[in-house]
Amino acid sequence: MAAKAWTGRTRRAFTSLGTVTRACHFAVKSHYDAVIIGGGRGTAAYLQKGGLKTAVLERRHVLGGAAVSEEIIPGKDPFLWEQTDREHIYRDLELKKHGLKVYMRDPHAFTPMLEDGVGGLPPRSLLLGSGLAMNQREISKFSKTDAKAYPEFITHLDKLAGAVHPLLDSPPVDIAGLTGGPLRRRTAALRSAVPLLQCGLRLGKNIPDFYEIITAPIMKILNRWFESEPLRATLATDAVIGAMTSPNSPGSGYVLLHHVMGELEKEKGAWGYVEGGMGGVSKAIASSARSHGADIFTEQDVDQVLVRSDGTAKGVVLKGGTEIHSRVVLSNATPHMTFRCLTPQSALSPAFIKAVEQIDYTSPVTKINVAVDKLPNFLAAPTPDSKPGPHHQCSIHLNCESVEVLEDAYKDCLEGRPSSRPMLEMTIPSVLDPTLAPPGCHVVSLFTQFTPYSLGGRGWTDQDREAFADSAFNWIEKYAPGFKASVVGKDVLTPPDLESIFGLTGGNIFHGAMSLDQLYLARPLPFLSDYRSPIKGLYLCGSGSHPGGGVMGSPGWNAAMAVLVDLKLG
Repeated sequence: MAAKAWTGRTRRAFTSLGTVTRACHFAVKSHYDAVIIGGGRGTAAYLQKGGLKTAVLERRHVLGGAAVSEEIIPGKDPFLWEQTDREHIYRDLELKKHGLKVYMRDPHAFTPMLEDGVGGLPPRSLLLGSGLAMNQREISKFSKTDAKAYPEFITHLDKLAGAVHPLLDSPPVDIAGLTGGPLRRRTAALRSAVPLLQCGLRLGKNIPDFYEIITAPIMKILNRWFESEPLRATLATDAVIGAMTSPNSPGSGYVLLHHVMGELEKEKGAWGYVEGGMGGVSKAIASSARSHGADIFTEQDVDQVLVRSDGTAKGVVLKGGTEIHSRVVLSNATPHMTFRCLTPQSALSPAFIKAVEQIDYTSPVTKINVAVDKLPNFLAAPTPDSKPGPHHQCSIHLNCESVEVLEDAYKDCLEGRPSSRPMLEMTIPSVLDPTLAPPGCHVVSLFTQFTPYSLGGRGWTDQDREAFADSAFNWIEKYAPGFKASVVGKDVLTPPDLESIFGLTGGNIFHGAMSLDQLYLARPLPFLSDYRSPIKGLYLCGSGSHPGGGVMGSPGWNAAMAVLVDLKLG
């Protein structure tokens, strides 16, 4: 009966959310002050508020790029939202007023063990949330020493993450301006150094610790603080999530720091589910942009950026040949898509093109969306009455009870095959958001690692997708018997699928690896870190620019500010 409920009600359950937004009822104008390619609704709101008539052109039938909600059978609601949205952006765009509703998750993380219970008890598990006393009780099941050290570790991590905040809402330091150029640029360059100075002052004596965490393998740091599994492995997952790296790889510490920088409802490091799925974020931001006068269109596929003979951008041309002229063009696409697919190659130097080709987009992520007709029942935290427990609202970490398991999964992918025991991060947003599924049914989102872009030099087939999904489900079955029988629909999105559907080069959800060579002054390239491109009037505004990936809004905010400054200065 529940499976029939899915079949009969899925379309109604999802389209009623209003996240599938068709093209506006009015036509695209031939002239705008600013045109944004591929999303960028928040950027549009700021440009419109700054006095620029702005249009957003989205290739797909639904707004939001990868942050969308569609039918679960098939379903594409790809990513859990951590509001790394900066508080001032959240406030400026009045997202609550425009319908954004977030269900806070607490506890945050649940790591069940695969082991035999002792004395008839369930297998052990680790449950972490915002309550310090609860966290210490949970950790003490594995190590009393670790339970005692945990509060100091969290305080230390928060201090390092908080110090970085001034860098998120400003472009990187203008090194070229500091070292030469006209007086006006040198003055502006001095101002660009202020956030870096603020960061240094906040860090103070912790500067060596900060340097270590952004350069070291996360295990070097975790081993110093803790002795037990699964605590180290649970913390290590945030150091590798979305990244083709292992807990023992240099630089994995920064990925962990990036994941604890965010705030949700003013709570640091918090996570939550947006009502209606990720499309709810896009819908609210689009509503805000429209309220300021921005025009937002779907099913408008940009073919190329128009460039004048003097090397300046003058607008875009759509696939059908329609030209839209503008003073500036901003691209929310990846740097690769922007400069290798959308920009005339004759307008770019061979050296620049070669540098763009070197940007790393390696991704280990396969996303599996699942519709189930009953709630997973975990051996480590039984709920035989099918009522959600606190652990059901968490990020549920499976195959994450030891760092060795994570390392083995990574090594499989390095050898060109999907992990035989993949790292699985499961979320069940319908536990808190009843709009996502019929009564008694649930939406399960699986963020899986590690899977390569190609399999031994060949592409993924439908048979490969089925085999990997079946492997993932078999592992879930070990933790929650009955899961496989509850599946009534699924959608498997490998790295090539994420690339072709959402325009994510290499399937990389961050628009480029968050590695040390592609951060801050070097994101996406050392001479392309201030959102301005070699084509005057063409800007980057997506996650491929500083400060990087996540639904945070900072790249778009910074790019909008750069545009407004440039147009003001003439």
